Amino acid sequence: MSVLVSGTIALDSIHTSSEIHNELLGGSASYAALAAGLNTPVQLCAIVGSDFPAEHRELLTSHGIDLENVETVEGGKTFRWTGRYHDDMNHRETLSVSIDVLEQFNPRLNAAAAAVKIVLLANMSPDNQLDVLKQLSGKPFIIADSMDLWINIARDRLLDLMKEVDLFVINEDESKLFVDTSNLINAGRKLQAMGPKYVVVKKGEHGALLFGPDQLFMTCAYPLTAVADPTGAGDTFAGGMAGHLASLGKAEFTFADLSAAVVYGSVLASFTCQEFGVKRLATLTSEQAAARLAEFQACTTIG
Repeated sequence: MSVLVSGTIALDSIHTSSEIHNELLGGSASYAALAAGLNTPVQLCAIVGSDFPAEHRELLTSHGIDLENVETVEGGKTFRWTGRYHDDMNHRETLSVSIDVLEQFNPRLNAAAAAVKIVLLANMSPDNQLDVLKQLSGKPFIIADSMDLWINIARDRLLDLMKEVDLFVINEDESKLFVDTSNLINAGRKLQAMGPKYVVVKKGEHGALLFGPDQLFMTCAYPLTAVADPTGAGDTFAGGMAGHLASLGKAEFTFADLSAAVVYGSVLASFTCQEFGVKRLATLTSEQAAARLAEFQACTTIG
């Protein structure tokens, strides 16, 4: 079962206290597509400039990711982001952003992409996310991710999106900001009341919460002894969830299916944190992911 991933492709420059890496493959769609592609074919919808490196394109296609719906703007420049992490890796500052071709992104899906059964709207403008939804030819399971930027500058469109999705994903601080509460459980329930049947609140190194109809599931994160770069971990999480659900081959999902997807997404996110950019995802095998998942389950199960 294929997954459609739509979001941003970027060239990231990442600074930590010990290392600097420039022009890495990044963006919400890149991380999410590579994570989902570990278990299922992926249709990718995004936009890049003609400066997008051939090696990055080859990396994506080598993982079975279909780029037919990725627009290349001749003479245009690919979206770029530069950020710096503080020593604890829990906080970062944006040093520069260059929107470039992303400003003219107008998602267009071919017939194969429009007919998929699972859609992941990775973090991007709610207008772009809604444009993708309008082109879908069936009734897929729709997952959407978002962030504080859109809460602050495009709240009305984000609220429109919430009414159309099955599963909404957001991090802890942004969930509280969105519904103006300091209580995480209240935040999750208020987000559900906006439209989605399910809500996932990401808590970074502390795991995630899944809210369903009168249901709640909690998981911790896989314990790491060192973090090289947490960029894209949340996008990897969402992509891992989508890929896991697609691998089940079901038309409908139970709360148990979604709970397992949350655990799997959390495990995949731990790999992303171990190297800069998508470097660890690029070499990750399904066997390695399964082994870490088994190890994680052994640590979190009694008996």
